[in-house]
Amino acid sequence: MRVAHDGSSTAWTALGEDELFARLEEYRSGDLDTKGGRTWAYVYDPGRPDIDRVAKRALVEFYDENALDPTVFPSLLRIENEVVGLAREHLRGDERVVGNFTTGGTESIMMAVKAARDRARELRPDLDRPTMVLPVTAHAAFHKAAHYFDVEAVSVPVDTSTWKADVPLMADACDDRTILLVGSAVSYAHGVVDPIPELGQLALERELLLHVDGCIGGFVLPYFRRLGREVTDFDFSVPGVTSISMDFHKYAYCPKSASVVLYRDPELRRHQLYAKAAWTGYTVINTTFQSTKSGGALAATWAALNYVGDRGYLEIAERTLAAVDEIIAGLADSPDLDVMGRPESNLIALTSDTVNVFDVVDEMRTHRWYVQPQLGFAGSRENIHLSVGGASLELVPELLADLVAACDAARHRPTPPADDEIVALLHSLDPATLGPEEFDLLLAGAGIGSDGGAPEVPDRTAGINAILNVCPPELAERVLVEFFNRIYVPE
Repeated sequence: MRVAHDGSSTAWTALGEDELFARLEEYRSGDLDTKGGRTWAYVYDPGRPDIDRVAKRALVEFYDENALDPTVFPSLLRIENEVVGLAREHLRGDERVVGNFTTGGTESIMMAVKAARDRARELRPDLDRPTMVLPVTAHAAFHKAAHYFDVEAVSVPVDTSTWKADVPLMADACDDRTILLVGSAVSYAHGVVDPIPELGQLALERELLLHVDGCIGGFVLPYFRRLGREVTDFDFSVPGVTSISMDFHKYAYCPKSASVVLYRDPELRRHQLYAKAAWTGYTVINTTFQSTKSGGALAATWAALNYVGDRGYLEIAERTLAAVDEIIAGLADSPDLDVMGRPESNLIALTSDTVNVFDVVDEMRTHRWYVQPQLGFAGSRENIHLSVGGASLELVPELLADLVAACDAARHRPTPPADDEIVALLHSLDPATLGPEEFDLLLAGAGIGSDGGAPEVPDRTAGINAILNVCPPELAERVLVEFFNRIYVPE
């Protein structure tokens, strides 16, 4: 952007349409590929360009409509109710189940936590700071919700042979301040379904709410069940389940941002809503966080769901399962990579006793793949995450071959520094008292150049991840906050 200063104001020079879009193409030249099936996290490719074409057309046609006020744009109210109705049926809810469209899984989760908190405030006005009990494998969005809404998150260890929630331990963690239990279907890190029926029974016994995080698994699991796979019941057919979050921009292959949060009944959903009349402007009533919000993502979701149809999604799920099976079979005799747990969905975690998985991630980038590094925590070792999708099946042989090559290359790279002396030093630091100089040293140790300004991120991130992997979580969080605070600098 060209900016000129005339002493009293700031102005920028208009760009011609061709130059403008050429500039945008230049800016995204270093981005990951969102299509083609070589990016195994963050984006979801069905392998069908026609779905994208239809969804983007609807997104553009409705991007001007504002979902703030359904009395002004009744089309968006109808579309949202139809999308929520489809989600309700998909998750085996009855006619009392209600919900709303959100911008993503984090917002859906946060709305469920807010509803639980506000319900508790109404029922128990003397309750000072409520708690929610969740397995350590639950998504970080629950901790974000706890931070925003002043709810204490009580994390409970899981069974490290299955990576599933330990229901007796969760029961022991409940007390008279507990208002909400959490389970995942599936957990992001390991792709397994928590024992939702047992958690539902616990919720009923203790008179607690139970939220099921189905953000990444909720849409595909019913299809996997229909294809003959054993799937733990997780939806509204389970007594005790009171709310569920489910994303459409993952395995329904809708444009971002598209999710839904559903409630067992309108009485619980009422606590999600916000209204304000005591000010001089228009009366505010919000179903979710946002007030003004484009109708584009909602219309695109409706369009994709109705264009693909139930049978189309079943066929995509069948290809996805075939890819999962082929990957797991192909890794069965790998000397380097082991599958963690027994994945019940299309998410796979790979760890290693022989090579540094962070180096493997870097090496895969040289083969034009993006596979996601995950740090070790609470007994779960550092690992490589794979999100398998509709475009994955044809690419599995190439992926497996490149994983072998990446492991061979990683074997010959020096192990990133994580010896006992460095670990002891990192654990001696107090995140609350670190200053800019200490952050500069940590960033330099992770291979990120910084002189107090914006850091330069290297092409290889194994060193960064190795340092973060041995940091206490609180220190890693402070380093990441400082890092992001430095890279978002106006130009």
